[in-house]
Amino acid sequence: MAKIRVTKQRSEINRTQRQKRTLEALGLKKIGQTVEHDATPNILGMVNKVKHLVSVEEA
Repeated sequence: MAKIRVTKQRSEINRTQRQKRTLEALGLKKIGQTVEHDATPNILGMVNKVKHLVSVEEA
C-alpha cells in the first residue's frame, strides 16, 4: 500500500474544533512535525479536511 508523509505547516489557532481534532488524530502536534501514514481512504479524507494546514508528499 502507498505511504504518504504529512507535515504540519500552519498553526491550529483560530481553527474549528473539528480541524484541531483531525490534526490530533493524524498525530500532528508541533509545526514542522512529520508523520507517515498508509494512503487509505480514511487518512486521505482527514488530510483533505486540513489541507490548508499541512503539506503532503508520497513516501
